[in-house]
Amino acid sequence: MKKPRRKFTATFKTKVVLEALKERLTLQELASKFELQPNQITLWKKEFLNNASAAFEKESKTDDSEKEKDKLYGKIGRLEVENDFLRKVLGK
Repeated sequence: MKKPRRKFTATFKTKVVLEALKERLTLQELASKFELQPNQITLWKKEFLNNASAAFEKESKTDDSEKEKDKLYGKIGRLEVENDFLRKVLGK
């Protein structure tokens, strides 16, 4: 009988990868400690290292989204002023 497939959180994967990067334990010891296959740890480690630069790219994306948000709030404000003006002019 097959065991149900386990799902791992990003936090758990990060914990495992950071332990692997410290190289205090062998891959076999880590696999035993976390009840994983050694190849799974290797795959997570490769994925982590390949995407490590994304951690620093989020700052610029946040800045861009803040600028976009400010732009949209400004536009909303102008449109509300225009609507209020037109209501007064048209007497509604």
